[in-house]
Amino acid sequence: MKNLAKNILWVVVAFFLITSVFSLLTQSFKKPESISLSQLVGLINDGSVKKISVSQNDLEVELASGEVRHAKKEAEASLTQTLANFNVDQKKFETVTLEVKEPSGFTFWLITLLPFILPVILIALFFWLMFRQVQRGSSQPFTFVKSLARIATFKEKVTFKDVAGLQEAKEELGEIVEFLRNPKKFLDLGAKIPRGVLLVGSPGTGKTLLARAVAGEANVPFFHMSGSEFVEMFVGVGASRVRDLFTTAKRHAPSIIFIDEIDAVGRHRGAGLGGGHDEREQTLNQILVELDGFDRDTNIIIMAATNRPDILDPALLRPGRFDRRAILDLPDIKDREAILRIHSKGKPIAKDVNFRKIAERTPGFSGADLANIINEAAILAAREGKKEVNQLHLINSIEKVLLGPERKSHILSEREKKIAAYHEAGHALVAASLPHADPVHKVSIVSRGRAAGYTLKLPTEDKHLRSFSEFVADLAVALGGYATEKIVFNELTTGASNDLEQATELARRLVTRYGMSSKLGPRTYGESHELVFLGKEIAEQRNYSENVAYQIDQEVNKLIKSSYNVAVNIIKKYRKKLDKIASVLMKQEVIEQEQFNQLMA
Repeated sequence: MKNLAKNILWVVVAFFLITSVFSLLTQSFKKPESISLSQLVGLINDGSVKKISVSQNDLEVELASGEVRHAKKEAEASLTQTLANFNVDQKKFETVTLEVKEPSGFTFWLITLLPFILPVILIALFFWLMFRQVQRGSSQPFTFVKSLARIATFKEKVTFKDVAGLQEAKEELGEIVEFLRNPKKFLDLGAKIPRGVLLVGSPGTGKTLLARAVAGEANVPFFHMSGSEFVEMFVGVGASRVRDLFTTAKRHAPSIIFIDEIDAVGRHRGAGLGGGHDEREQTLNQILVELDGFDRDTNIIIMAATNRPDILDPALLRPGRFDRRAILDLPDIKDREAILRIHSKGKPIAKDVNFRKIAERTPGFSGADLANIINEAAILAAREGKKEVNQLHLINSIEKVLLGPERKSHILSEREKKIAAYHEAGHALVAASLPHADPVHKVSIVSRGRAAGYTLKLPTEDKHLRSFSEFVADLAVALGGYATEKIVFNELTTGASNDLEQATELARRLVTRYGMSSKLGPRTYGESHELVFLGKEIAEQRNYSENVAYQIDQEVNKLIKSSYNVAVNIIKKYRKKLDKIASVLMKQEVIEQEQFNQLMA
């Protein structure tokens, strides 16, 4: 219907254009001013007429003054006879130049036939567009089941050198590249290359980038498609698209098929409330059949990416289908530095920029997060009118990505500013006083996002395991602001609400998930099952009694109270340091790591 309305609109526009041209052509034969034959005779007798042009019954009269008049003669008589009937002065008439014009054949036939041909042309054009639309619609069912996969055409070739870190994953995929380049090397030894490679990693770790690098290294056709593009509202479309995709890939072999977000069609079958339906399961079954249907000599590799391997169907992960899993972890400090350098290429970076310092401030950041930091820093430099991106731009971009932009319009009153300064000073003081807490990098009372202030504490090195002592230190630091408000102002505000939520959640995880309660022992409590339509909270099941639930609450309260007491003791012991930090914060609003270490010396 949309295309039909568009075609009708084009017909109407064409009609108006042709009508306009026709009106211009007809108007070109009309003169702006007409005179009668008696007036013409009077002008001739006065000697005012210089020339008369005769075109059938039309007279074009050119006066001695240069003006032009239009007149009509009698149809049955000649011009001379017509003027003689009006008693024209023959002597004056002899001085007038007569010119007879014959109309051009094209103009004559155009004016004569166009009023009859134009409607026919418009009707024929309208019916042609109608039939064309119907023909296109009738052929759609045949193209609807075609695969939507696209052969990637990258403007810039991506190789493994453009992917920082992920050494183990690149080694796994290096064998895939070698097989596509020289399959005979493996087949002669009876080796079978893995038919499928599953890229597993958190969002932003570089799964799609690594797939592009494999395509760039192997230099073979690269078909990429999203898992959600298989499934449509019509039954059987997904399976047909899978068949067409693999048929096309075999025709271009050796080639690579890359399915992004395969969990959209690869979820566990028979999950019921997990969003499964017959169409999705048919598509998954067809993918399984195609993976098993590969010939031994077929040079096709299927790669898939997901950040939810736990919900994939077991049949999809068994040997012979997705034989290998390439695990993509978050980058460590060395990889983060390398990623920052890669994304800074082509940007004017100042010479004093220390990417190592930026990498130290970004633990837990993915490759996409680091690319966003470089981009935000470039935007910030352009906003300030700078020609280079310096260290301060990168540091500010980290805080913008973590907490949001500065809320310069959010101005605190003097009392609120004092409360925020002491609150953040309490966090920083407790963190600096505990040996197992992470070092403080920055303290600020500048509003960012929804936070009125923040204390940035980061580990000195990447951590993969955390101890009970570190968790208890985090609890005490989280309660430092709450304890400071109660000690200094003898009242509480809503500024500590988020700290209390984090502390309560952490204490409950220590008891129920990590087995770090001496009273309840080394076991976990509670089972969680993800039910998309019912929600995670409803799906959580208790596998313990009411008596154990009471003991869990007691242990959580015990951890929070003990951590709160630790924070209170530190604040009372180092009250002068607290006042000093808060005073500096109220004056300059931001304290960097070097200045904070001097205040705590």
